[in-house]
Amino acid sequence: MNTALRRNKNFALLLSGQIVSNAGDHIQDFAFLLLVLAMTGSAAQSGLVLGVNTAAYLLVGLAAGALVDRWDRRRTMIWCELGRAALAAGVAAALWLDRLTLPHLYAVAALAGVLHALFQSASTAALPTIVGPAQLARALAVTQGTLNTLRVSGATLAAAVHGLGRTVPFAVNAVSFVASAASLRLMRASFQEETRPPGPGRLVAEIREGLTWLWRQPVIRLFGLLQTGDMLRYGAGYLVIITLAQGVGASPQQIGLIFSAAAAGSLLGSLLAARLAGRFPIGRLAAAMLWVEALVFPLYAAAPDALLLGLVAFAESVLPPVYSVAMTSHRLAITPDHLRGRTSAALETLTMGALSAGTMAGGAMIAAWGPKPATLTLAAWLLLLAITATAAPSVRRIR
Repeated sequence: MNTALRRNKNFALLLSGQIVSNAGDHIQDFAFLLLVLAMTGSAAQSGLVLGVNTAAYLLVGLAAGALVDRWDRRRTMIWCELGRAALAAGVAAALWLDRLTLPHLYAVAALAGVLHALFQSASTAALPTIVGPAQLARALAVTQGTLNTLRVSGATLAAAVHGLGRTVPFAVNAVSFVASAASLRLMRASFQEETRPPGPGRLVAEIREGLTWLWRQPVIRLFGLLQTGDMLRYGAGYLVIITLAQGVGASPQQIGLIFSAAAAGSLLGSLLAARLAGRFPIGRLAAAMLWVEALVFPLYAAAPDALLLGLVAFAESVLPPVYSVAMTSHRLAITPDHLRGRTSAALETLTMGALSAGTMAGGAMIAAWGPKPATLTLAAWLLLLAITATAAPSVRRIR
């Protein structure tokens, strides 16, 4: 973090709150899956609970973006954190009283998805006014790097906290959300240029306004579609890598280390992101990322052991954070403040939907063809995306 950004107390408070609440999420998500598995004995039920959380996010994502463009963003974020704290505390209390039921967990997953959609839309939209345009790319890189650091250590931390007792992860997460809300309350920055009174019956029209603005930006439109295509591959690739790892005899711990290696690659990319995003055109970064992914991804099929699978995962993960910082800072910089919530939510909904669809497609491909043919199919898809990015006139023109 450079001097100017380090001296920005508002950004420091925002980042510290996100660190605490994301650490709490890692701890709770781990405990959540184990809890559902213990209650039902079904891995499918555990996956279904996660699916409910994602589905809730997708269903309300567009509306959440429009609402945070209407509402006071800081107040919205504080209430979302307090709401998530209440949900986590409710699970802890129900466990303590031995009254927890599966419908309770499904309701928590759904409500948490709604609150996360509102919080994330408000946070992304507010960042440019908190740090200013000159520090936007660096702030995104620092945030991304910090969260990737949590990804590397998150599983170990979650397992350690879970070992203290089954109620502890949920109680810890409740406290983490309260701490995040407190950090937001201490901030003195503006979170938006102005708030607008809600117009009765205009929510759909406001969502359409944001989507129309996005579609009329040729660079953002193309990169959004390319990113959606890449997230389809990412969702499918997650299951493919796990299946390939099992095929070479990797233990669950070794599979975890493979994904830790991917997180470490993302962390390295985050550390380089601000410098590279300021030095190279966005179009060149997008094409480079997709070409690296297209050339590296087939190596998963050839890797004979978990160590080489981890090295491939590391190499594949370095450039995406660089591109993400470049594209997000460009988009936020050119988007009018009153549309930032809607445009951010629209792209997030699109990419998360692609991630979910990719996960389902990956399972179907593995079942039909096996993991290695599925890997090569995904590599061919990445090659098509790379060629598209290289050939597109708007990619060559953008700086």
